[in-house]
Amino acid sequence: MFEIDALINAFATLFVTIDPIGLAPIFLGLTDGMNKAERFAVGLRACIIALFLMTVFLIAGQAILDTLGITIHAFRVAGGLLLFYTAFEMVYGGRVERKQETSERAITADQIANIAVFPLALPLIAGPGAISAAILLSSEDPSLEWQFALFGVIAAVLLLVFLAFLTSNLIDRYLGTTGRMIMTRLLGVLLAALSVQFVVDGLSAMLA
Repeated sequence: MFEIDALINAFATLFVTIDPIGLAPIFLGLTDGMNKAERFAVGLRACIIALFLMTVFLIAGQAILDTLGITIHAFRVAGGLLLFYTAFEMVYGGRVERKQETSERAITADQIANIAVFPLALPLIAGPGAISAAILLSSEDPSLEWQFALFGVIAAVLLLVFLAFLTSNLIDRYLGTTGRMIMTRLLGVLLAALSVQFVVDGLSAMLA
Protein backbone atom coordinates (compact mmCIF):
# COMPACT_ATOMS: atom_id res chain seq x y z
CA MET A 1 0.00 0.00 0.00
CA PHE A 2 1.37 3.42 -0.96
CA GLU A 3 1.98 6.17 1.60
CA ILE A 4 0.08 9.44 1.74
CA ASP A 5 3.34 11.31 1.18
CA ALA A 6 3.66 9.69 -2.24
CA LEU A 7 0.15 10.85 -3.11
CA ILE A 8 0.90 14.42 -2.01
CA ASN A 9 4.11 14.36 -4.04
CA ALA A 10 2.19 13.15 -7.11
CA PHE A 11 -0.37 15.95 -6.72
CA ALA A 12 2.34 18.58 -6.33
CA THR A 13 4.23 17.27 -9.36
CA LEU A 14 1.19 17.30 -11.64
CA PHE A 15 -0.10 20.63 -10.31
CA VAL A 16 3.19 22.38 -10.96
CA THR A 17 3.63 20.69 -14.35
CA ILE A 18 0.13 21.50 -15.65
CA ASP A 19 -0.01 24.90 -13.86
CA PRO A 20 -3.77 25.67 -13.72
CA ILE A 21 -3.18 29.28 -12.65
CA GLY A 22 -0.82 29.93 -15.55
CA LEU A 23 -3.27 28.38 -18.02
CA ALA A 24 -6.14 30.73 -17.09
CA PRO A 25 -4.89 33.85 -18.93
CA ILE A 26 -3.83 31.75 -21.93
CA PHE A 27 -7.34 30.27 -22.02
CA LEU A 28 -8.72 33.81 -21.96
CA GLY A 29 -6.60 34.79 -24.96
CA LEU A 30 -7.48 31.67 -26.95
CA THR A 31 -11.22 32.12 -26.39
CA ASP A 32 -11.26 35.84 -27.18
CA GLY A 33 -14.61 36.70 -28.77
CA MET A 34 -16.55 33.90 -27.07
CA ASN A 35 -19.33 34.42 -24.57
CA LYS A 36 -19.55 32.82 -21.11
CA ALA A 37 -21.44 29.74 -22.29
CA GLU A 38 -19.00 29.10 -25.13
CA ARG A 39 -16.00 29.48 -22.82
CA PHE A 40 -17.65 27.04 -20.41
CA ALA A 41 -18.11 24.52 -23.23
CA VAL A 42 -14.51 24.90 -24.42
CA GLY A 43 -13.07 24.59 -20.92
CA LEU A 44 -15.17 21.57 -19.98
CA ARG A 45 -14.46 19.75 -23.23
CA ALA A 46 -10.74 20.48 -23.00
CA CYS A 47 -10.51 19.13 -19.45
CA ILE A 48 -12.46 15.97 -20.31
CA ILE A 49 -10.24 15.29 -23.33
CA ALA A 50 -7.12 15.98 -21.25
CA LEU A 51 -8.37 13.58 -18.55
CA PHE A 52 -8.86 10.87 -21.18
CA LEU A 53 -5.40 11.42 -22.66
CA MET A 54 -3.69 11.49 -19.27
CA THR A 55 -5.49 8.30 -18.23
CA VAL A 56 -4.40 6.49 -21.40
CA PHE A 57 -0.78 7.47 -20.85
CA LEU A 58 -1.07 6.66 -17.15
CA ILE A 59 -2.06 3.11 -18.01
CA ALA A 60 0.01 2.40 -21.12
CA GLY A 61 2.01 5.51 -21.93
CA GLN A 62 5.50 4.09 -22.15
CA ALA A 63 4.27 1.06 -24.08
CA ILE A 64 2.51 3.31 -26.62
CA LEU A 65 5.57 5.47 -27.20
CA ASP A 66 7.88 2.46 -27.43
CA THR A 67 5.57 0.72 -29.91
CA LEU A 68 5.50 3.78 -32.16
CA GLY A 69 9.20 4.40 -31.73
CA ILE A 70 8.55 7.89 -30.35
CA THR A 71 10.50 9.43 -27.48
CA ILE A 72 8.92 11.90 -25.09
CA HIS A 73 11.55 14.40 -26.25
CA ALA A 74 10.36 14.16 -29.87
CA PHE A 75 6.81 14.60 -28.59
CA ARG A 76 7.92 17.77 -26.80
CA VAL A 77 9.49 19.22 -29.98
CA ALA A 78 6.39 18.49 -32.07
CA GLY A 79 4.09 20.00 -29.46
CA GLY A 80 6.26 23.11 -29.26
CA LEU A 81 6.18 23.67 -33.01
CA LEU A 82 2.40 23.32 -33.14
CA LEU A 83 2.01 25.64 -30.17
CA PHE A 84 4.19 28.26 -31.86
CA TYR A 85 1.73 28.40 -34.78
CA THR A 86 -1.09 29.26 -32.37
CA ALA A 87 1.06 31.90 -30.68
CA PHE A 88 1.85 33.45 -34.08
CA GLU A 89 -1.88 33.77 -34.77
CA MET A 90 -2.47 35.46 -31.43
CA VAL A 91 0.33 38.00 -31.89
CA TYR A 92 -0.38 38.92 -35.52
CA GLY A 93 -4.13 39.07 -35.27
CA GLY A 94 -5.21 35.75 -36.74
CA ARG A 95 -8.24 35.91 -34.45
CA VAL A 96 -9.06 39.59 -35.06
CA GLU A 97 -11.57 38.78 -37.77
CA ARG A 98 -13.42 36.37 -35.51
CA LYS A 99 -13.51 38.97 -32.77
CA GLN A 100 -14.89 41.67 -35.08
CA GLU A 101 -17.62 39.39 -36.39
CA THR A 102 -18.68 38.07 -32.99
CA SER A 103 -21.59 40.47 -32.80
CA GLU A 104 -22.81 39.35 -36.22
CA ARG A 105 -22.47 35.58 -35.99
CA ALA A 106 -22.20 32.87 -33.39
CA ILE A 107 -19.05 30.88 -32.74
CA THR A 108 -19.61 27.52 -34.42
CA ALA A 109 -19.58 24.18 -32.63
CA ASP A 110 -16.57 23.16 -34.74
CA GLN A 111 -14.57 26.15 -33.50
CA ILE A 112 -15.38 25.29 -29.90
CA ALA A 113 -14.41 21.66 -30.44
CA ASN A 114 -11.20 22.50 -32.29
CA ILE A 115 -9.90 24.95 -29.68
CA ALA A 116 -10.75 22.51 -26.89
CA VAL A 117 -8.70 19.75 -28.53
CA PHE A 118 -5.81 21.91 -29.78
CA PRO A 119 -4.11 23.73 -28.25
CA LEU A 120 -5.93 23.47 -24.90
CA ALA A 121 -6.22 19.74 -24.19
CA LEU A 122 -3.06 19.00 -26.15
CA PRO A 123 -0.41 20.27 -25.63
CA LEU A 124 -1.26 22.95 -23.01
CA ILE A 125 -2.98 20.74 -20.42
CA ALA A 126 -1.92 17.20 -21.33
CA GLY A 127 1.42 18.28 -22.72
CA PRO A 128 4.75 16.47 -22.85
CA GLY A 129 5.61 17.48 -19.28
CA ALA A 130 2.31 16.26 -17.85
CA ILE A 131 2.41 13.04 -19.86
CA SER A 132 6.00 12.41 -18.81
CA ALA A 133 5.03 12.98 -15.17
CA ALA A 134 2.09 10.57 -15.46
CA ILE A 135 4.28 7.86 -16.98
CA LEU A 136 7.02 8.30 -14.38
CA LEU A 137 4.59 8.38 -11.45
CA SER A 138 2.76 5.27 -12.64
CA SER A 139 6.05 3.39 -12.88
CA GLU A 140 6.80 3.99 -9.19
CA ASP A 141 4.24 1.40 -8.08
CA PRO A 142 2.58 -1.17 -10.36
CA SER A 143 -0.25 -1.86 -7.89
CA LEU A 144 -3.85 -1.28 -8.96
CA GLU A 145 -4.46 0.86 -5.86
CA TRP A 146 -1.69 3.27 -6.87
CA GLN A 147 -3.01 3.55 -10.42
CA PHE A 148 -6.50 4.39 -9.16
CA ALA A 149 -5.04 6.90 -6.71
CA LEU A 150 -3.08 8.58 -9.53
CA PHE A 151 -6.24 8.77 -11.60
CA GLY A 152 -7.92 10.58 -8.71
CA VAL A 153 -4.98 12.99 -8.45
CA ILE A 154 -5.12 13.75 -12.18
CA ALA A 155 -8.88 14.32 -11.99
CA ALA A 156 -8.42 16.68 -9.01
CA VAL A 157 -5.76 18.75 -10.82
CA LEU A 158 -7.90 18.99 -13.95
CA LEU A 159 -10.86 20.10 -11.84
CA LEU A 160 -8.67 22.96 -10.62
CA VAL A 161 -7.80 23.72 -14.26
CA PHE A 162 -11.50 23.93 -15.12
CA LEU A 163 -12.17 26.22 -12.16
CA ALA A 164 -9.29 28.44 -13.31
CA PHE A 165 -10.87 28.60 -16.78
CA LEU A 166 -14.20 29.66 -15.29
CA THR A 167 -12.46 32.38 -13.28
CA SER A 168 -11.06 33.84 -16.49
CA ASN A 169 -14.55 35.23 -17.19
CA LEU A 170 -14.09 37.60 -14.26
CA ILE A 171 -10.88 38.88 -15.86
CA ASP A 172 -12.61 39.33 -19.22
CA ARG A 173 -15.43 41.34 -17.62
CA TYR A 174 -13.08 44.14 -16.57
CA LEU A 175 -10.73 44.22 -19.54
CA GLY A 176 -12.90 45.60 -22.32
CA THR A 177 -12.13 45.38 -26.05
CA THR A 178 -8.80 47.23 -25.91
CA GLY A 179 -7.67 45.31 -22.85
CA ARG A 180 -8.52 41.99 -24.48
CA MET A 181 -6.59 42.95 -27.61
CA ILE A 182 -3.51 43.92 -25.61
CA MET A 183 -3.68 40.80 -23.43
CA THR A 184 -4.18 38.49 -26.42
CA ARG A 185 -1.01 39.76 -28.07
CA LEU A 186 0.96 39.78 -24.83
CA LEU A 187 -0.08 36.23 -24.06
CA GLY A 188 0.74 35.27 -27.63
CA VAL A 189 4.33 36.39 -27.04
CA LEU A 190 4.48 34.42 -23.79
CA LEU A 191 2.97 31.38 -25.51
CA ALA A 192 5.57 31.68 -28.25
CA ALA A 193 8.32 31.71 -25.64
CA LEU A 194 6.79 28.65 -23.98
CA SER A 195 6.63 26.81 -27.30
CA VAL A 196 10.28 27.63 -28.07
CA GLN A 197 11.22 26.34 -24.61
CA PHE A 198 9.41 23.07 -25.42
CA VAL A 199 11.46 22.71 -28.59
CA VAL A 200 14.76 23.64 -26.91
CA ASP A 201 14.20 21.22 -24.03
CA GLY A 202 13.27 18.44 -26.41
CA LEU A 203 16.23 19.01 -28.73
CA SER A 204 18.65 19.32 -25.80
CA ALA A 205 17.48 16.01 -24.36
CA MET A 206 17.66 14.31 -27.76
CA LEU A 207 21.19 15.60 -28.43
CA ALA A 208 22.32 14.64 -24.93
